[in-house]
Amino acid sequence: MNRRNFLKNSAASSITSLIPFNFTLANSNTPNISDKILVVLELSGGNDGLNTIVPYADDTYYKHRPNLGIKKEDLLIIDDHFGFNPGIVGLEHLYKEGKMAIFHGCGYENPSFSHFTSMSYMHTAAPNSGEEYGWLGRLADNMAPTSYKNLLINIDKSQSLAVRSQNHVPIVFDDPKRFERQGIDIQKNLLDTVGVSDDQVPHNKTHEYLLQLSQSANESSNLISKAWSNYERKVDYGITAVDLDKITALIESDFSARLYYTSFRDNAFDTHVHQANVHRRLLSYASDAIRGFMEDIDRIGKADEVILLVMTEFGRRVPENTSLGTDHGAAGPMFIIGKNVKGGHYGKISDLKNGLDDGDNLHFTTDFRSVYATAIEGWLNIDSKNILKKQFETFDIFNGTV
Repeated sequence: MNRRNFLKNSAASSITSLIPFNFTLANSNTPNISDKILVVLELSGGNDGLNTIVPYADDTYYKHRPNLGIKKEDLLIIDDHFGFNPGIVGLEHLYKEGKMAIFHGCGYENPSFSHFTSMSYMHTAAPNSGEEYGWLGRLADNMAPTSYKNLLINIDKSQSLAVRSQNHVPIVFDDPKRFERQGIDIQKNLLDTVGVSDDQVPHNKTHEYLLQLSQSANESSNLISKAWSNYERKVDYGITAVDLDKITALIESDFSARLYYTSFRDNAFDTHVHQANVHRRLLSYASDAIRGFMEDIDRIGKADEVILLVMTEFGRRVPENTSLGTDHGAAGPMFIIGKNVKGGHYGKISDLKNGLDDGDNLHFTTDFRSVYATAIEGWLNIDSKNILKKQFETFDIFNGTV
């Protein structure tokens, strides 16, 4: 088995403690690496943007949603046009503190209404292209030399396409207390035995590579486990932390990662049936977790170094359906949150009356890659064209102190 085939097979078998094949862990002297950290939270399933940030001043909203439309008196009013879903008190606080940028009408041309396809487009930032690497993976390859170790972390059951890169193989884990290597049966013996003792002598270049891979896996997993063991949660994240507390633990430990990716899992936001209460509850969980994360980051003294980007694969169709839910749609909002963010509305607000296609979906008014480009250029100070393969509009959302 050569190195290329091993990597392909490993990716296919979902190794949950996937470690870079750059084997040393020292990073402190690596030049040109900013202290800035980008965290991405995915709301999987297709969050309903219209019932997240409600355009209560637009009567058309209530005409399309006679049952699901949230009444003005129930909303968390933020201005003379919009109110937040009553479940997102945490985000309301962040918005009113001026730390939350809302990007309206985010989407792309010729949208797919398939979860798998649309999410792959969002992960690669390359709709209808067949791109094999994720946008965060390409970002990692552009922002640091391969000598920089453990740049990219994905917290999930399996690796997201968003973090797949050519050079910087991400660390992927779910529970920092229970690292294990998972693989198909034909690989299991190899994964379980290679590198288990320090005195193994490599038989050839491939075996040497596997031993080094195993050593790096062990060292990195030990660092993550130690960071989690040393972390003491002192902030309320609500019902579920959505793994954001694990990211806080690593940031507090000065782990070398600069890019983090996690998700609210299991297509939770796919609200086809009896949406109102379920959606409010989901938004409450996510909102509380986000506010807890931002407060925790501030507590450990890292608020000037971290932003959080929140995305989903698509919005929902504008009219409610006959099951008191909403079906797969197109455009919806995205958020960037942080201490150095200039909060407010960005992008053109969607037109509910004249801006729908033949399927009653919103036309996108902001290319979702403009939000990525804003984070890449405005926060990380990297040319986004090298990552997104095209120049996209960026928004001036960061304070001058960044």
